[in-house]
Amino acid sequence: MAQGPVSGVFVASVIGFVMRLLLVEDEDRLARDLSETLDASGFLTDVARDGETAWFLGDTEDYDAVILDLGLPQMDGISVLKKWRATKRLMPVLILTARGNWTERVDGIDAGADDYLAKPFQVEELLARLHAILRRTAGQAISVIKIGPIELDPRQMRVSSDGAPLSLLPLEYRVLHYLMHNSNRIVTQHELLEHIYGSDDSRDNNALEALIGRLRRKLGTPLIETRRGYGYMISSPAT
Repeated sequence: MAQGPVSGVFVASVIGFVMRLLLVEDEDRLARDLSETLDASGFLTDVARDGETAWFLGDTEDYDAVILDLGLPQMDGISVLKKWRATKRLMPVLILTARGNWTERVDGIDAGADDYLAKPFQVEELLARLHAILRRTAGQAISVIKIGPIELDPRQMRVSSDGAPLSLLPLEYRVLHYLMHNSNRIVTQHELLEHIYGSDDSRDNNALEALIGRLRRKLGTPLIETRRGYGYMISSPAT
């Protein structure tokens, strides 16, 4: 259940137009309150109250973002998200999880989530996180970065290895972009978490480690180094 007043706090104008949002929540009152808040904040909001409906809408409609509860009838949220990602539906997804259940956070990141928020939550925090993932998805630099066999084109949001395209989820892409942009210096876990999620003390290293592990497997090269007790680094050979 959300805590705090339900009121329009932000305007959905991150990149200059009204955004379509899919809200997936089976609790009637919470779904109704959040839908009203999101509409008052300038979003065009569709609501799904079960996993099957959510999967169908997310697979057939073009949404700018999704708020996805994990505990759903007919199909759970993790399964819905995995099916979307398997068919290359890459809209940013904010998942709602049980408070204190870090395994759900890791599962959500592994399935392709962009952020997570534990219940109960403040509506203002949900709106802030939603806008943060929309800004991160929209705002990218332009210059191409190449380190070893990996080439990253921020303008096209494309990554390739020895010329072969790699399929990265939005969160994986942002981690790789940040590490490559800051090559030859150690990026602390705290700094990387802050870049991905913003300022939030509840973010833990378990989800980050799971994300880095999945990214390494997709890259297929030991590009990302772990500096124990410090963080991560990508080394760019001297030219």
